[in-house]
Amino acid sequence: MGPLRLALQYVLSVLFIIQMYVMMAVIALAFFPWALFSRRGAMMACHAYCGWVRFSARWMVGLRSEIRGTPPEGPVLIASKHQSFLDIILLFSALPHPRFVMKRELLFTPILGQYAMRIGCIPVNRGKGMSALREMLKAAKTGPHANGQLIIFAQGTRVAPGAKAPYKIGVGALYQALKRDCVPAAVNVGLFWPRRGLLRKPGTAVLEFLPVIPPGLKVEPFMQVLEEVVEARSDALMAEALADKA
Repeated sequence: MGPLRLALQYVLSVLFIIQMYVMMAVIALAFFPWALFSRRGAMMACHAYCGWVRFSARWMVGLRSEIRGTPPEGPVLIASKHQSFLDIILLFSALPHPRFVMKRELLFTPILGQYAMRIGCIPVNRGKGMSALREMLKAAKTGPHANGQLIIFAQGTRVAPGAKAPYKIGVGALYQALKRDCVPAAVNVGLFWPRRGLLRKPGTAVLEFLPVIPPGLKVEPFMQVLEEVVEARSDALMAEALADKA
């Protein structure tokens, strides 16, 4: 990408980011009366917003998005790689009843925090250690929205492409406590939409649902299988994307 093209891409990226947050407010306000009394209304608002982000990313910055594999519809645990806000958008747009395990600080983010609680997300105070883990497990099993697709980012935070970070015990604890199928998910989105910075690069961002890991494994072998399949497939998706750009 030459200097003029790069400068233009930065300008388009900034415009895209601005309108993305403007539209978050517009959609949230438009759906607010329905979302206030109905979780379905909140879900519809979030799905509408995710659809808009995907559409506007393709139109404004040339960033297409693709979902591969079979999105689950029943009550499952989804353990995903997390590289940027875009994988949240793709996960939500692909699933009928998603909710996330999220850091507690996001509750205080305008609009995002209110809608997250309305759809049944589980806030976690990561500074509370084992106490936070027990609260998360209780909410996952007994909360009012326990039959949806519960999404946890296995490394607990956004990890840049190529960087290494350990898989957190929380995903293993949820797998053992819920006794449900676990669907791993791999991504390459950080190549195009980084966890920090303004530049949004053209290309095809992919979220891929991988074969189910059935319940019944002990935590340690489950964690090993999960990390192997998610890391290997994420690396393959990133290599595919880089080859397409070459």
